Amino acid sequence: MEKQHKNLRGSGDEVTIFCPATVANVSCGFDALGFALEGIGDEMVIRKVATLGVKITTITGEDLPMEARNNVAGVAGNAMLEGIQADFGIEIEIHKKIRSGSGIGSSSASAAGVVYGINQLLTTPISHLELTKYAMKGEALASGNEHADNVAPCIYGGMTLITGYNPFRITSLPPMKTIYVGILHPHIKIATKDARTILPKNVPLKDAITQAQRLAGFVASLYEWDKQLFAESIQDVLAEPHRKQLIPHFDAIKTISKQHGCIAFGISGSGPSLFTFAFAKADIDNYLTASKAYYKQQNLEVDTYSSQISSTGCSLVPE
Repeated sequence: MEKQHKNLRGSGDEVTIFCPATVANVSCGFDALGFALEGIGDEMVIRKVATLGVKITTITGEDLPMEARNNVAGVAGNAMLEGIQADFGIEIEIHKKIRSGSGIGSSSASAAGVVYGINQLLTTPISHLELTKYAMKGEALASGNEHADNVAPCIYGGMTLITGYNPFRITSLPPMKTIYVGILHPHIKIATKDARTILPKNVPLKDAITQAQRLAGFVASLYEWDKQLFAESIQDVLAEPHRKQLIPHFDAIKTISKQHGCIAFGISGSGPSLFTFAFAKADIDNYLTASKAYYKQQNLEVDTYSSQISSTGCSLVPE
């Protein structure tokens, strides 16, 4: 049983949190890999109150449930308060900058942000691993199962690898400071539950072997910084062949990424956002410009983001 937490640290009973957007799966690491993005994310205000439990007072940017039991932040927050036997409750303001259903961790940002915020108010903070466990309770509301490939990088920052759920382990992988990221978000929504339903329950042995080899190659490439192995490893034979049908003009955009020097291309999480890697920022910028122009020709609006992999996850917003 965990220690009951009563006292707060710091001068106030309120914190403002930045919760970064994240990319999960990273092609070769289905439900295992994820990374945090720089400059793209939500803000949350977490306020300590005497009444037990979670109350959501404000949501801006998205039309989301105000009832705690129907909101991922409320579910994750209540799970943590109950788990640590807190004798206080919290009020939450959620200011969404990540579109729901975009595939760059909108629900994860809310789930991770609330537990990170509560942790900032505790005299004895708990570990990132424990925070991730509570955040996963909120993710289950959005996706139908507890998985950590978005909430882990949102809390830890950088690139994270989930090596197992029983026992639950998360490894922070070496930093990738020379990698640039492009995010292309077509204005359609794909529910995580729907994207998981479309996947086959069984896969051919050869595909399982290939995916395992590519994940191993990806991890090895980071420790050795083998750029060729890195680029060769970021391919998906398990989810992408089935999920790409949900994303308009997927193959055409993938071709554009190659034409502009990008070294990897894939679906961010369950989509519809697409991510690409390059060794030069100019390649990312040129790819995003060309892709946006292509989608405009198809009468489909898109958002684009140029980023790097953030070394930090959730963080306090200075007053």
